[in-house]
Amino acid sequence: MASWHLSGVVLPGTEPVDLWVDDGLISAEPVTGAKTLGSGWWIMPGLVDAHCHIGLGAGGAVDRATAEQQAITDRDSGVLLIRDAGAPVDTHWVDHRADLPRIIRAGRHIARPGRYIRNFAVEVEPTELVAEVERQALAGDGWVKLVGDWIDRTAGDLHPLWPADQARRAIDRAHELGARVTAHCFAEQSVAELVAAGIDCIEHGTGLSAEVIDPMAARGAALVPTMTNLEYFPSFAAAGEAKFPRYAAHMRALHASRYDVLGAALEAGVPIYAGTDAGGSLGHGRIAQETELLARLGGVEFALGAASWRAREWLGVAGLEPGAPADLVAYRDDPRVHLQTLREPALVMLRGQCYPR
Repeated sequence: MASWHLSGVVLPGTEPVDLWVDDGLISAEPVTGAKTLGSGWWIMPGLVDAHCHIGLGAGGAVDRATAEQQAITDRDSGVLLIRDAGAPVDTHWVDHRADLPRIIRAGRHIARPGRYIRNFAVEVEPTELVAEVERQALAGDGWVKLVGDWIDRTAGDLHPLWPADQARRAIDRAHELGARVTAHCFAEQSVAELVAAGIDCIEHGTGLSAEVIDPMAARGAALVPTMTNLEYFPSFAAAGEAKFPRYAAHMRALHASRYDVLGAALEAGVPIYAGTDAGGSLGHGRIAQETELLARLGGVEFALGAASWRAREWLGVAGLEPGAPADLVAYRDDPRVHLQTLREPALVMLRGQCYPR
């Protein structure tokens, strides 16, 4: 494998440095004969999409060729680490591909029968939830994904899928097995019950309240708001309005208050990370757009960290320290000054292999 040299400011630092890559790893020392790729760049540890679905399409599972293209699209956007928040197919074959991003899996979504998008989830009754969490904890890479709420056609609105006591037992069992639990939560009741049950992360989180935010912050429970997904709430509302007007009004209210609610979580100290919710009906390669929306929430430095070095630390994956895999993204302009620069990486390097743009 080739050896490389590049120089520039490695964010979140402020001073130019030299980076050396040897045999796919960051070297602590200069490497004789290394080829210089560029200088004066702004360099970030490989970007992280902390809510992504490789192997999921609008109708459910996709074939391997489609999943491969999803992963390549994410890689070319600079995403080199993915937390896959539920997929109906086994993507462990990706682990044997040096040219594809690393995936940390949550197994398959767990939902109740008829209470989520068709063909996405494994569907079980509440009495079977603990046993299914055990299975998905073994299938994943240290995470389990619950569907916390979805539209209840009888009630005509969003409603929790799981009795609170069953959810608590399931989360406790996951923790016994060494897995963390996250959940899709749009509305208020589900997120309150699941945070009280000791959940480790919330996806979306538009129903958060002060009573929920404070214990999340105290315990370090994370939030991945998927800002680009939240932009679709008005269209979700319009699609359901004829049959479920209460649901439609609720979705519009959640959309209208999203920045106030999520901003309160950020101010309280809830750790927040970038996730696009790519997969299903949403396209891949949207981490730049997600970061731009997060910057509206907490500023550019916060958003960049949420999509790179802070997210890597949260997931227990190395950044650009000596001995770590050479997973990085380089830009010709400073993304702290022009955040749109994230849309045009000059170089993507994954495990020491260059993917010029």
